[in-house]
Amino acid sequence: MSESTVKKSSDSTGTETGMMNDSSKRIPTREKVAYGFGDFGNGFMFDLGQAYLTKFWIDACGIGAGAVAGIFAFTKIFDAFMDPIAGSFIDNRKNISSRGKFRPVMMISAIILGIMTIVTFTMPNGLSMTQKIIYAYAAYMIWGVAYSFTNDPYGSLASVMSRNSQDRSFMATTRQVGSVGAQFIAGVAFIPLMGLFSEGHETHGYFIAAAIFAVIGVCMFAVCYFGTRENVKVHRNKGAQKEGFKDYLRVIFRNGPLGALILMTLFTISAMNTNNQMMVFYAQYNLGNIGLQPVINAIMMGCSIVGVFMIPTLTKHFGQKKTALVSFGVGAVANIANYFLPSNVFTFILLVTIGYTALAIPNGITWAMVSNAIDYGEWHSGIRKEAITYAAFNFSRKIAQSLAALVSAGVLALTGYVANAHQTPGALNGIKAAMTLYPGICLILAAVVIGIFYKLDDDNFAKIADDLDHGKWEHGTIGEDN
Repeated sequence: MSESTVKKSSDSTGTETGMMNDSSKRIPTREKVAYGFGDFGNGFMFDLGQAYLTKFWIDACGIGAGAVAGIFAFTKIFDAFMDPIAGSFIDNRKNISSRGKFRPVMMISAIILGIMTIVTFTMPNGLSMTQKIIYAYAAYMIWGVAYSFTNDPYGSLASVMSRNSQDRSFMATTRQVGSVGAQFIAGVAFIPLMGLFSEGHETHGYFIAAAIFAVIGVCMFAVCYFGTRENVKVHRNKGAQKEGFKDYLRVIFRNGPLGALILMTLFTISAMNTNNQMMVFYAQYNLGNIGLQPVINAIMMGCSIVGVFMIPTLTKHFGQKKTALVSFGVGAVANIANYFLPSNVFTFILLVTIGYTALAIPNGITWAMVSNAIDYGEWHSGIRKEAITYAAFNFSRKIAQSLAALVSAGVLALTGYVANAHQTPGALNGIKAAMTLYPGICLILAAVVIGIFYKLDDDNFAKIADDLDHGKWEHGTIGEDN
């Protein structure tokens, strides 16, 4: 049934029951903490692009806002279609060493991702505008390929570290703490660091700051690589045919919980990324002081870290779905109120902090939900496809990132934004709407999706986990009846 010896345990009647795993057993806390360092490192490279590439290309490199919107939109869609390729490659790996199926691919790709992060924040001298745009397209597309081969195995890793629900909630917390922690540091330190090293040349400052962040990011992935293990015993058919695009589509359309998460993520990630991208513009032009950007980010992201630490407690008492729904409601109210109230530093900071914290909590819970959806897919079909399932989920994140880039750069272009100049009332209102109103509407839509379509609650998953522990799927024994 499995590549490893099936262990024996006693059920409540005292009889011997063949088990592949035991979902009641917990993995060491150090492994769960080490897992979070992966998203900490990921954030040092990913969040720079989401928060500062728009400003780097527009203000430092002189590329027009409309062209930048096109770069983000096209490259993110390209990245999205890279995810099934990366997922299929990883799931098709046959010769798996003692280091595991996912960890080696993750670590090698993380090093490449670090190099490409530096390249994206580089603009060679002497290029024409057309050449600058081509360079930006090429660099960010290659960055996206490296990101897919880093993030797909990293996200899949959690599903084979533990099947215990509390472990997964803990790992979702450490991952989200790592993610928000990286956002915090990038939001607070990057602009001052860039200014420190600019020496009168803004592009030089971006290059040095990006290099520092990339090196730290790779080091954090190394902590994850050396500190985690793939503990869950999984049936893998070494004679199975290689997966293709039809398998990818089958995973999406046969996995109801995954489909709900994909649709929800389109709204949550586009809301968060738009917030991060517009913050530097809002501080500089709407509040009149770019120096407020790191201060606001420090407060906003610092509070969201505190909120994320509450995830295990909240999900233990209220469940994953209810906690997410309430958080979406709170975040929507805060963001929409922030749009209609006059621009004031204190009310803005208060409401954007509430909105961002309320968004960070369900985003953290999502990681546990994805691992549960992977298990549901195995239970429902009898075949386990970790990487390609996570790739399908990651597809929605890439589309959401593309949507956020279109909203951010598109609003700037449509409302008449002019780099490093006094902005018109229309441009200021566009910045404010993208910063507050758009995330508020997105969170309402996310709540509708998760409330209606996500059926995998805690009780349903407990039954599925027990079946998988005993090598069973919905219609029989895994490896024998499918």
